[in-house]
Amino acid sequence: MRTFGILIFLLGTTLFTCAQNRIPMLGESAPNFKSQTTNGELEFPGDFGASWKLLFSHPGDFTPVCTSEIMHLAKMQDEFAALGVKIAIISTDDLSTHYQWKQSMEDDLVETTGSGKIDFPIIADVNGEISEKYGMLQFTEGQVKDARGVFIIDPSNLIRSVNFYPLDVGRNMEEIKRVVTALQTSEKEEVLIPVNWKEGEDVLMKRQPYTEAELKADPALANKYYRVGINLWYKKGQ
Repeated sequence: MRTFGILIFLLGTTLFTCAQNRIPMLGESAPNFKSQTTNGELEFPGDFGASWKLLFSHPGDFTPVCTSEIMHLAKMQDEFAALGVKIAIISTDDLSTHYQWKQSMEDDLVETTGSGKIDFPIIADVNGEISEKYGMLQFTEGQVKDARGVFIIDPSNLIRSVNFYPLDVGRNMEEIKRVVTALQTSEKEEVLIPVNWKEGEDVLMKRQPYTEAELKADPALANKYYRVGINLWYKKGQ
C-alpha cells in the first residue's frame, strides 16, 4: 500500500507539472507577463498594443541555429513591421548574456550586410516562469530550456498559430511571414486560405459567392469567382 501511495503521489505531481506547463490553445488569450529585456521592461502583450505579435522562444544564446535565426529575423524586421507585426524573443538565459549575444549578432550583421541593428526585445526568463505559461519548457542535455517555438498572436491578443521545431532544425522565417499574411488576408477578405497559398494568389470562399439571380444581374461575377469540382469556390487573386 505504501508503494501504491508513492506511485499515486508521483503520478499526481507529474500531472500537476504537465497541467502547469500546458501549451495555450488556438483562440485562447495570450498569457500576460512582465520581464526585463534588452529594450528595457516589457509587459507582454499589452505594451505591443493593437498589433500582430510574434513570440519566439529559443533554447540558448550563442548557439549556432538560434543565432542564424535571430540574425535572419533582424534582416526581415522591416518586412514584419510593414505587416503591423511586433516581435519578441525569449529564452531562459539572463539579461547579461542577452546583451552580449545581441551585440555579437549586430557586429556580424554590420560586417555581412552593412546594417546591424536588432530592434526587437530579447526577454530574460531565467526562472522559466514565463516559458511555463506558454508550455515552452523542455529537458535538454540535463537542463530545463525553452523549446524552439513560435506563437502568432493577433491584435486582440488571441493566439492564432503555434509551432514548435526540433533543436537541430532552424525555423523558416518566410513561412512564418506567410502565415501572418494568410491570417490577415483571411480576416480582411472573409475567405479561406488554400494549400501552398502565397500572397496575391487565389483564395477559397466559405460558401458559394453568388446566386443565379445575382449572376444574371452582374455577369462580371463570373470573372471574379470560379468553381473547382462540386463545392470548391475560389476568388481570383490580384
